[in-house]
Amino acid sequence: MTKRVANRMADISPFYVMALLQRAKELEQQGKDIIHMEIGEPDFPTPEPIVQAGISLIGTGEVKYTPAAGLPQLREKIAQFYHNTYKVNVPKERIFITPGASGAFLLGLGASLNPDDEVLMADPCYPCNSNFVSLLNAKTRFVPVNEANDYQLTAADIKNHWQAKTKGVLIASPSNPTGTLIKAEVLQQTINQTLDLGGCFFSDEIYHGLVYGKQAATALQFSDDVFVINSFSKYFGMTGWRIGWLVVPEAFIEPVEKLAQNLFISTATHSQYAALAAFEPETLIELERRRVEFAKRRDYLYQALQDLGFGLEAKPEGAFYIYANCAKFTDDSFQFARDLLETIGVAVTPGKDFGNNRENHYIRFAYTTSIERMAEAIARIETFIGRI
Repeated sequence: MTKRVANRMADISPFYVMALLQRAKELEQQGKDIIHMEIGEPDFPTPEPIVQAGISLIGTGEVKYTPAAGLPQLREKIAQFYHNTYKVNVPKERIFITPGASGAFLLGLGASLNPDDEVLMADPCYPCNSNFVSLLNAKTRFVPVNEANDYQLTAADIKNHWQAKTKGVLIASPSNPTGTLIKAEVLQQTINQTLDLGGCFFSDEIYHGLVYGKQAATALQFSDDVFVINSFSKYFGMTGWRIGWLVVPEAFIEPVEKLAQNLFISTATHSQYAALAAFEPETLIELERRRVEFAKRRDYLYQALQDLGFGLEAKPEGAFYIYANCAKFTDDSFQFARDLLETIGVAVTPGKDFGNNRENHYIRFAYTTSIERMAEAIARIETFIGRI
């Protein structure tokens, strides 16, 4: 039977934290208290105006297909959002509503990559992005990055690693797992370098909004010839609604619409109507309150981990993650994560999930739970490492 499995599946890496999550659930069923700091999902509920907008649409019973590109009024709202937030004008025709950011990646990469093409990505990075590339029979070329450049690719990295089969560059800012931002001038340089080499530039901006101290720059401030992936999951708190969006260069409007028609028909209608309320003033006030709370959590956890002896090379400026060096305590972060779970009931994500760049020395902490729960986790970890 294994001979029937497609060859491409050999290049799809597993999400190692899923095994830890499954074990965490088993331990919880046994009555053990588990503090979850492994999953990138905000602990806040979906804002009430969004929920009510979705319920209102469902109540009509008219939950029909929308155009493949999405509700025109939602695409217009997003276009207005770019104008208000970044002072850039994006025609709604270039905006596609997708089933989460994952759908946006599939459309953008699917419309631009040929088999054996290569995409440059930073290492460490979010693993699903490279798996999307593998699904299309293309390849990812990982470029090791470090704190010197905020764990982000530079124009020099792109130039030095570009080869005959290289087709594009993917940059994520804020980044998962490091939470770092790419500086605006560096983003502009990487875009220019990629376009000068004839490639496609993909900007993963799904954590925009969740930034602390300064605003993240969008690739659209520097070029119209870029793909921008965003989502309602993180800042807007709509993870389970499965809705995101993709901004494409004008030349890709027709190819991407054709692909969307065939892959998805349309994004869930009730989710699209719910997302209309994401930009209402009362929703934005609530989201800002949550952003301030995330900033407090970041500050608490950063200092607490530093006090415990974890190496913290770059203080995260966005998202809700801290990528901590645990080499002081172990040379096998995956085993370290398993031991934390089994011994003290603290669930974290091992560096193994994010690439091959010193992965055995890192674990990712998500500050998606309250400071009180994180304080309990820190106390447990302090006890655990005291026994090492």
